[in-house]
Amino acid sequence: MLLTRHRTRFRRWRRSRPFWGGLVTALAGAEICALPLAPLKVMLAQGVAGVPSVLMGLVMVVLGVSVWFAPHYRTLAGIVTTLIAAFALVLSNLGGFLVGTLLGILGGGLMFAWQPGAPRPGTPAEETTESDATGRSASSAPHDTPSHAPLSDPQGAQP
Repeated sequence: MLLTRHRTRFRRWRRSRPFWGGLVTALAGAEICALPLAPLKVMLAQGVAGVPSVLMGLVMVVLGVSVWFAPHYRTLAGIVTTLIAAFALVLSNLGGFLVGTLLGILGGGLMFAWQPGAPRPGTPAEETTESDATGRSASSAPHDTPSHAPLSDPQGAQP
């Protein structure tokens, strides 16, 4: 019972934000960041060239986690993640041997493309007692839009 309640709450939280895009981006950043953090002898041989790799990886991890807690920044985070992943291809061991770059581009695309879902019928937001032009209450009026239609995007993106 308790596990089901926590699973339901996590599922509701996960669906209200670009969770999978953030997770893939954080994994890409960790992969790009982990390669230069090899043993000390390898790090000394690599020199200053390892610094951009670590910085790009950390920024990607921060972007991936930040869209979980601030989903309204998904457009900016998606674009910046995709650009950093492309730069990592040149600046960071082929972008973590291509794995980090590919994961970063995928995560950035998932964040950029995510749209918040419409509230489901029967939620408190739709249960109002206002009456429409026909005199019926709004809660008994038929719905004009399907329940899977996305909400309008506050940043102005069109579906």
